[in-house]
Amino acid sequence: MSGLKIAFAGFRHGHIFGLYNNVLKNPQLEICAVCEEEPEVSLLKDHPEITITHTNYDQMLAEVPCDIVAIGDYYGKRGSLAIRALNAGKHVIADKPICISEAELDQIAEISRRKGLKVGCMFDLRSSRVFYTAKDEIAKGTLGEIVQIQFSAQHPLLRASRPAWYFEPGKHGGTITDIASHATDIIPWITGLKFDKVIAARTWQAMEKESECFKDAAQFMCTLENGCGVMGDVSYSAPDTLGYSHDCYWRFNIWGTKGMMEFAYSSSGIKAWLNGYSGITVFAPTAKVLPDYLDQFLLDIAGQASDLNTEVVLESTRQVIRIQNSAK
Repeated sequence: MSGLKIAFAGFRHGHIFGLYNNVLKNPQLEICAVCEEEPEVSLLKDHPEITITHTNYDQMLAEVPCDIVAIGDYYGKRGSLAIRALNAGKHVIADKPICISEAELDQIAEISRRKGLKVGCMFDLRSSRVFYTAKDEIAKGTLGEIVQIQFSAQHPLLRASRPAWYFEPGKHGGTITDIASHATDIIPWITGLKFDKVIAARTWQAMEKESECFKDAAQFMCTLENGCGVMGDVSYSAPDTLGYSHDCYWRFNIWGTKGMMEFAYSSSGIKAWLNGYSGITVFAPTAKVLPDYLDQFLLDIAGQASDLNTEVVLESTRQVIRIQNSAK
C-alpha cells in the first residue's frame, strides 16, 4: 500500500496522543494537517511540538488532500466529525467511543458502506499478550463452552486532571459508553461469541458529587449469543493514588464447562483451574509480536483480512450504546 496522508481533528482526550505518536513511527503514514477548533481548552497547549494548522474542521476537509481523518475530540462531538469526514470521502479512525448515539452510528455505518470507506477505533487492549493468550486457550477448547464472565475495569477519576468536558451536559455520553467500549470489543474477540441481550444496566453517582450530569459508577448484565452471562463494573471508583496499576483494572474471571480462568491487564500470566487437575495451571503470555489497532486499520483499508475491521468496530460501538441506553 502506498503512503497515506492522515489529518488529525480534536485533541480533547489524552488517548489521541498515543495515536499521533504511532502515526509518526509508521512509514506508511504522513501527517498532513492538525485541526483544533478550541485550542484554548485543548490538551494541545501542553504539546508545543504539535503545530495546529487549522481551527475550522470543514475548512481543513475542503483544503487538505488526505486519505484518513483521526478524531480525538470530546465524545459527544466525534460522531458529527466522523460523518463529515466520511461524506468527504475520508477513512476515519477515532479514540473510543467513536460516537455516543445510535442515530449517528447508523449514519456512519451507512456512509462507510456506501462509499467503501473504513472506520477504525483505538481498541488497544487487543495488544495485550495476556488477553491474546486467553483468547488462544479458549479457542483451543481449554475451558470448554464459555458459560459465565465477570470483569472489573475500575478507573481512577483523577478529577483535577480529567478534561472539564467530562462534567458538562451532552459531551461525555455516559460512563458505560466511555469505559465499556473496550469490553464490547474485547469479550467477543476473546470468546468468539457475540453480545446478545442487555439484562440490566445502571449508572449512578457514587463518589463524584460535584457534577449532576456525570455518573461515576456503572454496572451491567448481558448475555452472549450462547446464553453465557456477563457481569461487568466499569466505574470511576479506583483510588487516585493507585492510578491504573491495580489488579481490578481490566480483570476477568471466565468460567467454562471444563474449568475457569482469571487474568488482568497487569497479570504476568493466566491462572486456570481445570477439571481433572487439582492445582492451578498457569499459562505464560505469548511471545508473539501482536498487531495493534493501527496495524489492523491499515489492513482493513488495504482490503486485507483484519480481526479489527470496520464491521467489528461498528458492532462493538452499537452494543455499548445499547447498554448505556438501557441504564437511562
